[in-house]
Amino acid sequence: MTFPVRRLIAASLLLVSTTCTFITPALALDDKQKAEFGAFIREYLIANPEVMLEVQEALKAKQALAQQQVAESAISANKDTIFNSKYDVSLGNPKGDVTVVEFYDYNCGYCKRALPDMEAILEADKNVRFVLKELPILGQESLDAHRVSSAFRKLAPEKYGDFHRALLGGEDRATEETAIAVATRLGVKEADIRAKMVDPSHDDEVRESYTLANALGVTGTPSYIIGNEAVFGAVGADDLAAKIANMRTCGKTAC
Repeated sequence: MTFPVRRLIAASLLLVSTTCTFITPALALDDKQKAEFGAFIREYLIANPEVMLEVQEALKAKQALAQQQVAESAISANKDTIFNSKYDVSLGNPKGDVTVVEFYDYNCGYCKRALPDMEAILEADKNVRFVLKELPILGQESLDAHRVSSAFRKLAPEKYGDFHRALLGGEDRATEETAIAVATRLGVKEADIRAKMVDPSHDDEVRESYTLANALGVTGTPSYIIGNEAVFGAVGADDLAAKIANMRTCGKTAC
């Protein structure tokens, strides 16, 4: 689109968009003018459909910015719950200088594919603390698996990393049965797991995760919190590592 045409369309859209508030009825477009203007816009867009791609990209960027602003405000208001909840387990360096928080569901395919990203970061960077925050959003089986996971964590916290890797990395769908099978392979008795599963704190844990996710604008898994930023989706180890490096350089994920 050439600049004059862009300017003409922008000016025309401004005229239409401000008609109700700022322009008197005498100056508003009549029906004939509206039809002519509509026909001009339609003809131009058909001849230059790439304009719609520009509009779509601009909309996505605007929405992403708004989503990130909401997340930043929520991170500031909920720092302790995000980074130091009593329900969470951390892997890596417990005193690491940068913390990565991951929201995940054991039945999320993208979370399964992102598991090697966490492993790569922990292997390459010995000064990262990686917090696991369970967000069971994919149905009853995920909730059932969560109760087993929470019970296992209370009974054998030192083995939770192994449990997490085995259940998330497994090919089977995570259910109460498959989660218990993982737990027993790691040396915790099924009877002990089932006894601990009735602990009402499991529900408190889920409510906390749901409340945080809602405040942060998290609508899917995996999602990460690093410093001042919410990272939505399985972005890959390189992207996460770059944000971690920026945190050390300037205290933010983007310097």
